[in-house]
Amino acid sequence: MSGAAAVVGLPLLARTGTRKPAKSIIQIWMWGGASHLDTFDPKPEAGSDFCGPLTKPIKTNVSGIRISQQFPLLAKQADKYSIIRSMTHGVNAHETASYLVQTGREIDGRHVYPAIGSVVSKLKGYDQGYTCSIPPYFVLTTPQGRFSKAGFLGTKYKPFITGGDPNKDPFLVDGFVVDGVDRERQVRRRKLLKSFDSFGDRPDLRLNQMGHDRDNAYTQVLGEDLVTFDLSTESKKTREAYGRTWFGQACLMARRLVEKGVPYITINYRGWDTHKRHFQTVERVHPDLDRGMAALLQDLSNRGLLDQTIVWWGGEFGRTPRIQLEAPWFGGRGHWGNCFSSVVAGGGFAGGTVVGASNRTGEEVASRPVHPQDLLGSLYRLMGINPDAPLPNPMDLDIPIAAPASRAGRLHEIMEG
Repeated sequence: MSGAAAVVGLPLLARTGTRKPAKSIIQIWMWGGASHLDTFDPKPEAGSDFCGPLTKPIKTNVSGIRISQQFPLLAKQADKYSIIRSMTHGVNAHETASYLVQTGREIDGRHVYPAIGSVVSKLKGYDQGYTCSIPPYFVLTTPQGRFSKAGFLGTKYKPFITGGDPNKDPFLVDGFVVDGVDRERQVRRRKLLKSFDSFGDRPDLRLNQMGHDRDNAYTQVLGEDLVTFDLSTESKKTREAYGRTWFGQACLMARRLVEKGVPYITINYRGWDTHKRHFQTVERVHPDLDRGMAALLQDLSNRGLLDQTIVWWGGEFGRTPRIQLEAPWFGGRGHWGNCFSSVVAGGGFAGGTVVGASNRTGEEVASRPVHPQDLLGSLYRLMGINPDAPLPNPMDLDIPIAAPASRAGRLHEIMEG
């Protein structure tokens, strides 16, 4: 087993072959659900009722794979990622679909299951001798809000929500970076606060506990890892390569968190619930997505980090393949859980591959259905976590880490090692 797996009782996998487990996952969460037809599964042959004005998908650097004409930079990175064009769960409600995609389980009315980020933060973070002074599970930059992330694991395993805007200097991270308050001023504040901690010679247990908690907080606020949030230390060339936008700089921030050893980072990319003005919206945001995600893949690769970092792009579902031309939508796309796309890269996933297929119009899965539990089980396995092992939990529930795979199985065809 790896050195990390020496901790007794954790459901980590023994290493086989030469591939080491991935160390981190960067999840690019398309909050609201992005259209598969307008991103990674274009269908120009289906006609304008389905593809709208996006009639010219482009070739990638992998023969036979086409993607949106609005993704020229990602087209040059196709050898680094695999496209899953047959994701399915059949759910069209945001909350239920988000919960299903992030936990791999349907709502059962009995338990609130933890999302994959909380499970990873437990098994690869807090319960694994995590030494970094910043939390092991980040969400950039606003709460996802569709479901409880930690579920029955408890609040210890909730994500840290950064707040702020990484495209602004300084990046004001809640609880870490305060506008106008530098490190020296924080140190002076700490000394002043400690001076009020005594009532004569009598110890006060409540103050002792408060002092312990405060010292832990200051260890994070004043720790060396704080420089991680200072994007101004990056070169102008690097920042511009990612794009001087919220999303581009969030991708850069995610790379920096990976470098610090954070095992799970979610980029909560809002704004994809495009019931109205769909094509106007994607024309505006697709270039940002293209630039930021392509730069992330290239930068991770250049730094030797892609092999140990999984990048997972996707949302809770896709959008209706047939454009909703009628009132009140006038060219929008609705929710569509029957068939949609996800993208995975790095960390042991092969690149330059397409898994499954949708039918001619993108409305149904034509081959190799992939259910959320299949994808999540594959992510766990590449992280060195046995998806079939019992999940340690405070309620003593006898449940596996991942829900059982569907009949089609996990993504072994693109999992290396």
